[in-house]
Amino acid sequence: MSTLTNKFDYVSSTKRGSYWMPFTANRRLKEQPEERTLVSAEGPYYYKADGTKLFDTLSGLWCSPLGHAHPRVAEALHKQAMKLDYAPSFQLTNPQTVHLADRIANLAPASLEHVFFANSGSEAVDTALKIALGFHRLRGEGQRFRMIGRERGYHGVGFGGLSVGGIVPNRKMFAAGMMPGVDHLRHTHDLKYMAFSRGEPSWGCEIAEDLERLVALHDAGTIAAVIVEPVQGSTGVIVPPVGYLKKLREICTKHEILLIFDEVITGFGRMGEAFGAQRFGVKPDMITFAKAVTNGIIPMGGVIVTDEIYNTFMTGPENAIEFAHGYTYSGHPMATAVAHVVLDIMEEESLFARVRGLEPVLEEAMHSLRDLSIVTDIRNIGLTAAVDMAAAKGGVGERGLQVFERGLKAGLLLRCTGDTISFGPPFISTPSQLQDMVETVRGLIQSVV
Repeated sequence: MSTLTNKFDYVSSTKRGSYWMPFTANRRLKEQPEERTLVSAEGPYYYKADGTKLFDTLSGLWCSPLGHAHPRVAEALHKQAMKLDYAPSFQLTNPQTVHLADRIANLAPASLEHVFFANSGSEAVDTALKIALGFHRLRGEGQRFRMIGRERGYHGVGFGGLSVGGIVPNRKMFAAGMMPGVDHLRHTHDLKYMAFSRGEPSWGCEIAEDLERLVALHDAGTIAAVIVEPVQGSTGVIVPPVGYLKKLREICTKHEILLIFDEVITGFGRMGEAFGAQRFGVKPDMITFAKAVTNGIIPMGGVIVTDEIYNTFMTGPENAIEFAHGYTYSGHPMATAVAHVVLDIMEEESLFARVRGLEPVLEEAMHSLRDLSIVTDIRNIGLTAAVDMAAAKGGVGERGLQVFERGLKAGLLLRCTGDTISFGPPFISTPSQLQDMVETVRGLIQSVV
């Protein structure tokens, strides 16, 4: 990589804007491209062009729980590229993708036994919404077209995901392209009752009754699905109150509404279980996944559905395409090769159990920051956590940006949204690495008071 950067003037190109970066303050980055350029990664660390080592506090973007540059993954990629580098998935299949679907179904809650592959969380969500509409239509209830999301929810950047999502900055520019017939539940974060909660807040189960309000407003017979993240990750680790998800399940079942868990972040171990559904003891009708299934190395996503949903589609003439949907790269053999190795490593190294062991370490370390004057809330569950800081005089986000940029000099790659710092460290982290991470964050927060 150093040879590449020596031959190519990436600084000048970055300043010209050749690369239009996603979810980035592009003009701000152009002022300091050297400071923001990563050139390599290994284990739980990234390395900048100047050699600075950064602890990966969010596993990339919630997607690299095994860390980086795992030799077994590299070997699997090479072998698969030499054997079957690409295979079309329309009217054809391949053994490793079939096997991966079987493995994922076996990790999911009982009766969720069928996997439809996509290439990202955004595609997985839009696929799940299509499945919901098709399911009801095939059952003779095509009038069920409404989707219910939740405030502060993040479901990717497709128009379907944006429509059911509830993060305002993501939505406002694209309102003209939103799906019709979408409404949103209240979010569950209320500092009056749940500030500095450890794990699931004890207050707030009754917020799930907001779904009954929407049912009364719209008529249950028009609602196709409710989609929620078990833990709202991108908005800053909003943890569900005790019993909240179970209550949503009860209401959905009562009104024959499909319940979709968006587990793009919580899937594959982040909660100490294969899926958040198992951590919270709730079985949805569909689960979306992505990110950790391939450790973020090759894009992959998908939807896991129940027998009832799958069998509802398996009707009509045998030569008919039951679900007119899919992607050129659905079930890509290179991605499936990586996913198999990732699942092997998670199993062989008991990484779900490791997450459960690290959870109290992260919890104690994070909540030690409560004494800082500008910290207004701390939340955690599984191997996730978040710290909220009071806004500075310059406005919301000023402190978050300062902490992020100072972290790059202090050895931490942080994820700051507004004035919230979110954490989702790699499963391979050691207790001392997590404790050191939090102590460094303490100094960073103190520096922006």
